[in-house]
Amino acid sequence: MMIDWKKLLKTSFIAALAMPVFGTYAASAEENDLSVEAESALLIDFETSQILFDQNAEDQRGIASMTKMLVEYILFEEIEAGNLNWDDEVTISDYAHAISQNYALSNVPLHQNGVYTVQELYEALAIYSANGATIALAEEIEGSEVAFVDRARELIESWGIEEYQLYNTTGLNNSFLEGNHYPGSDEDAENVMSAKGIATIAQRLIADYPEVLETSSIPSMTFREGTSDAINMLNWNWMLEGLAHERMDVDGLKTGTTSFAGATFTGTAKAEGRRLVSVVMGAGDGFTNRGQRFEETSKLFDYGFGEFEYVTIIESEMNLDDEHNLTVRNGVEEDISLVTTESIGFYLPEGTDLEDYSYTFVPNDDVVNEKGEVEAPVSVGESLGQLVIDNTDDLEFLNGEAQQTVNVAAAESVERAGFFTVFSTWLRDFFSGVRDRF
Repeated sequence: MMIDWKKLLKTSFIAALAMPVFGTYAASAEENDLSVEAESALLIDFETSQILFDQNAEDQRGIASMTKMLVEYILFEEIEAGNLNWDDEVTISDYAHAISQNYALSNVPLHQNGVYTVQELYEALAIYSANGATIALAEEIEGSEVAFVDRARELIESWGIEEYQLYNTTGLNNSFLEGNHYPGSDEDAENVMSAKGIATIAQRLIADYPEVLETSSIPSMTFREGTSDAINMLNWNWMLEGLAHERMDVDGLKTGTTSFAGATFTGTAKAEGRRLVSVVMGAGDGFTNRGQRFEETSKLFDYGFGEFEYVTIIESEMNLDDEHNLTVRNGVEEDISLVTTESIGFYLPEGTDLEDYSYTFVPNDDVVNEKGEVEAPVSVGESLGQLVIDNTDDLEFLNGEAQQTVNVAAAESVERAGFFTVFSTWLRDFFSGVRDRF
């Protein structure tokens, strides 16, 4: 007879764990009171990748200068690999020079065939979103902007971003690029991605190269101070200290504005040891209400920091109740108790109406037979199955589904019994098998 272990061993947290229970939660705009005035918005917990707010976050929209986070990431890769140094000198091409002279765009003035350090160009990119400086760095790294875009495409696809349009390093509309278009792209093509794609880039950038925040958090800096090229670079992120929408926990990351994309912003803030990453896209046009993207980002941060608490659903080293003990076959003990070897938890809104989650104990088929028996000897810590958490479908994560399983192991060792006990077990099983045939 086959035993349906899932049906037999399924139980509620109240009965099995004697701990609080928690209900499911969908992190969607429709199911909470937060209203964000943007076409798309997304808020994630940086450490866990859990999505705390999602408003059209899979829609493809213009990303404008948020594109430049890819240039920052690849620049840091090159620095880390030793292929570039911060004091290396970069000669400005005709293309980078021409773009830098367009003062309708965000720029610092670059001289044709002038020489600038990698550090100077990077600071101009990170603080002032300087387009000519961005192109100059891309050309220095890969020889041409086209080659750099190819590398950036490979990078984001390796991160699982499949839907996007990427034609240049600046996020500008092709119509501004003096005819320097990615092969096959339209005259007015522009970079496009979802809020989830942008959040993935931001999370990777901060995780792999947290030093980016040292520069992105600078409210203002003078480019080439003390020279005839000196220009004050006021950070376009107005949420930084001393700026119009100052918020003390914000330290990055990247704004972007075009007529096609509207006002966009990837923000990040850290409070009480916890970091959040936000994305707003199409938060107005960037001109009528220039502070709208920052106001909406602040709403997201208030919501994420103020309305959620991390709840450990299952503790590590938690002993399961005796009802879950497994029978030990040919052991000096008749059964063995079980213990979890890891924890699992989620961010849930404070004051959530609680409904029972449940878990299912699923034995490891490699060591537990159809009768629910494990053969001795059994070593402490040996994996004997998993707890599978039910009702997590409404929890969203940037990098996939919620973790649903926790490993369960033997809480103690059980040695194998002596010869006569083993032989008696064999005889019992033999005659039981014979009886079952008739």
